[in-house]
Amino acid sequence: MNEQPLRILYFASEVEPFARTGGLAEVAASLPRALQALGHEVIVAMPRYGHIEPSRWQLEPSQINLTIPLADTAEPATWYTTTLPDSDVKVWMVENQRLFGQPEVYLGDGDAERFVFWAKATLEIARAQGWQPDVVHLNDWHAAIVANWLRTSYRDDQFFANTASVYTIHTLAYRGVFGQRVLEMAGIAEYGYIAHSDMPSLHRVVDLMSRGIYYADMINTVSPTHAREILTPAFGEGLDPLLRDRRDRLFGVLNGIDNRRYNPATDSYLAQPFSHDDLTGKQACKIALQQQLGWEADPSKPLFCFIGRLNDQKGLGLLAETIENLLSHHQFQCVVMGTGEARYHEWLSDLQQRHPQQVAVALTFNEALAHQCYAGSDVLLMPSLVEPGGTNQLIAQRYGCLPLVCAVGGLADTVENINTYAGTGNGFGFTQPESQSLYGTMMRALELYRHPELWQAAVKRAMHCDWSWARSAQRYDELYRRALVSRAARRPRASYGDANERS
Repeated sequence: MNEQPLRILYFASEVEPFARTGGLAEVAASLPRALQALGHEVIVAMPRYGHIEPSRWQLEPSQINLTIPLADTAEPATWYTTTLPDSDVKVWMVENQRLFGQPEVYLGDGDAERFVFWAKATLEIARAQGWQPDVVHLNDWHAAIVANWLRTSYRDDQFFANTASVYTIHTLAYRGVFGQRVLEMAGIAEYGYIAHSDMPSLHRVVDLMSRGIYYADMINTVSPTHAREILTPAFGEGLDPLLRDRRDRLFGVLNGIDNRRYNPATDSYLAQPFSHDDLTGKQACKIALQQQLGWEADPSKPLFCFIGRLNDQKGLGLLAETIENLLSHHQFQCVVMGTGEARYHEWLSDLQQRHPQQVAVALTFNEALAHQCYAGSDVLLMPSLVEPGGTNQLIAQRYGCLPLVCAVGGLADTVENINTYAGTGNGFGFTQPESQSLYGTMMRALELYRHPELWQAAVKRAMHCDWSWARSAQRYDELYRRALVSRAARRPRASYGDANERS
């Protein structure tokens, strides 16, 4: 890194291993480590939920107590300090028993107050510690209000005068929509609603996701293709007009995977380790998986796996229209692991009963079995209709399991169709989200599997792909620099927005 290291205050409502409900927790546990490895000073900020035991995680209580105003009242804030496990990345956990004393991460109706409090308390902790961030990195709607404050009520605050904001959209559908009261709690009621001629709903509600998009110095989502997709009505969740207005500062940065956690050479869940230099252990893993699923051990049979939510968005509808015919005419096996809609539970259970030697279903999520599926399978089925970033395809490649995907979002950016003549590609993809396309692509995979030398070459290419967080951190470093330049060049914005907005 040739430029000065930065102070980065990283806001995430959930961070693994302390609290997790989705993929954000894994991102928040991994990206800050990679950023710190680049030389930056990173502090991760999250709430201390009721289930996080101070003694288990070596939380050190602060000696400073704060009072955070919320509309016509105020709430006490204390905080704990710890580090991400096996790292020196600091974590600040904001505590307030009334708001975060419950074990649940998200509660629903009361979440606006909870996360506005957490965001405000975190900024005031930074001030109390004299730790001026160069960049605040805000994830999803829970932290979006910080970008709003930096452009309004904190605009003339000298402590944050040089702080730039980067807002990351992980899931656009979860927008954090609340009433006027949120503006009062946040102390920005005088600035009013966001006004946009193509989005009349923003005149009536407080949409925190839209405020992050509207006010941040830089915006990104989790893949370059998804950054383009969300500019369209089909993927924009109603926010595409606002996103198009800000497209000059909208980027896509691919997520990475933790190469220590997902390493077939050291993975304790596997029957035998392997690497791209020696694939002997992968066959042993396949045999072990087949036996574990109650099948006869036969490494010559192609083995597909599906790991994830069982719903339409993940392509279960396409799979249901496709796989029955394939199973009737071709010798291959398929293991499905996940939970989701009841109708797909019933369908898969029935499919397993009718094809017991070809189909195995685990209606659960088990990390050990997931690792064993990646290692023992030949193909990962991932026919998602929407996939902003996706990490399963990256993990699969790390384990020599070729992904078969619908080319949307991050899948389009990370899976290149195999070209046996050119000796390129790391998986199989199709562009039309139709059952015929999935059928044809599965047939293409089955045909390639009949040529072991070509298959092994593709497996090795996939395993050589670099999807580490170090790669992602380099892209974020560039994004932070852009945000700082944008921050320094802020000008009044009269083209849209509430007439009362202070620019």
